[in-house]
Amino acid sequence: MNTFKKIGLTALAGSLAVSSAVAGEMSVAGSASLGVKNTTKTSAGKSWTMGNQLTFSGSGELDNGMNVSLSFVLDQDDDTTLSETAREENSPFDSHSLTISSDSMGTLVFSGEGGSSAQSAIDTTAAGDAWDNGSGFTAIRASEAGNNSMMYTLPSIMDDLTIKASYSPGSAGGPGATAWHVGYAGVEGLSLDYAVGQTESIGSEQEHTTMKASYAYSSFTLSYSNTESVHDDASVSTDEEISSWNIAYTVSDDLSISYGTETIETESAAIDEEAEKINVSYTTGGVTLSASQFEFSGKANSNANTASQGDVERWALSATFAF
Repeated sequence: MNTFKKIGLTALAGSLAVSSAVAGEMSVAGSASLGVKNTTKTSAGKSWTMGNQLTFSGSGELDNGMNVSLSFVLDQDDDTTLSETAREENSPFDSHSLTISSDSMGTLVFSGEGGSSAQSAIDTTAAGDAWDNGSGFTAIRASEAGNNSMMYTLPSIMDDLTIKASYSPGSAGGPGATAWHVGYAGVEGLSLDYAVGQTESIGSEQEHTTMKASYAYSSFTLSYSNTESVHDDASVSTDEEISSWNIAYTVSDDLSISYGTETIETESAAIDEEAEKINVSYTTGGVTLSASQFEFSGKANSNANTASQGDVERWALSATFAF
């Protein structure tokens, strides 16, 4: 823990201990869920998952009119970017952020860990990152974010227009990143988003661009997204692009059906990675039941029919309980 964090936590602890009149109150939110999934051509067989995340949050208004809120997440073994040993050492602590806002100054979010850049915050595909269920598909790169990053949302300039900017200084020797995002929802049923992020390190620069559009009409919602990553150092990595479509149909207040596709194009790869997903969701009495079917082709940019390449199928079932 650095000196700044020590000072901040010490001051907070002192203020809570000295006077209960200014003590902050934290609430806890979470959900219970249980799921099972099965992927073809693997030796692991079926695997089970259970929701284990809790979010502590609190907020209040200062005498000067500013609103301040704090969020802290407990999520065991969540950060898969770390080694198993590092995850065990950091568990169960996860994302935490401090938000300061007012109508005149806008909103500033400082993420000590687990933050998003203005670009990576919207780079989820229209089909909901179906590729991430393919067990070994190309991971989509985005503008650097995470630890000690800042996100600023400008105060309202015009109705339904949102402008954001972010900055991540990077760690010692690691990349720094800047990003910006413009969103517009001024037409009924239509939302448009465009974001660009740049990640820079010594001798290398990456630019990531995301475009998204969604239109809802009656019981149908049609969505499209495209994210492109361009790198100026071909010896380090290659350019890639992922485009996605999704159509969702709300049958009733309780039942919805969606179908989506994704195509990942990698520079110099003759075969694209493709994913299809169909999902059915039903809610009754505080329980949401979901069933998904995934089909993948071109895994690892190959037509080989093996466990690590080619075509893969997966089904998944889940139940989420609200209480």
